[in-house]
Amino acid sequence: MATAVALGAAESPSQAMERQVAELVAGPQVTVVHFWAPWCPNCRAEMTPDGWAKFIAANPEVQVVFINIWHGGENPAPKLAAAGLGGQANLRLLTHPNGSRLAADRVNEFLGLPVTWLPSTWIYRDGKLRVAFNYGEIRFPVLQQMVDDARNKWTH
Repeated sequence: MATAVALGAAESPSQAMERQVAELVAGPQVTVVHFWAPWCPNCRAEMTPDGWAKFIAANPEVQVVFINIWHGGENPAPKLAAAGLGGQANLRLLTHPNGSRLAADRVNEFLGLPVTWLPSTWIYRDGKLRVAFNYGEIRFPVLQQMVDDARNKWTH
């Protein structure tokens, strides 16, 4: 989970974002956390009319969190707007304060899990990671199936 902050220490912007996302995924609803960057060709490949905007509209009870990482300071708003993203009630758009693309400096871990590739998409329910896609753009029928599976009660 989120990095612990020493008692009395001020929370950094990175820690505050991680805490915010940890609180979101802790809820009983299915939450999709998607790591992306505006410069990333694989991320842009997901921004089609049948991509994220359609998935988000078809799943209003699923909370979706886009986290812009490794962005090098590039503003994500134009790419998001062109893909019809922004303004949906079940979508949170976050930009990580550490935008470095340099391997030595960039975000390599989030919520205690490695972030090694963009895009990466994680599915949570009840605070538990149910599915992680860590290597490349998502196929939306597969994402839908995994979200549907995460909604179901697990008996084991």
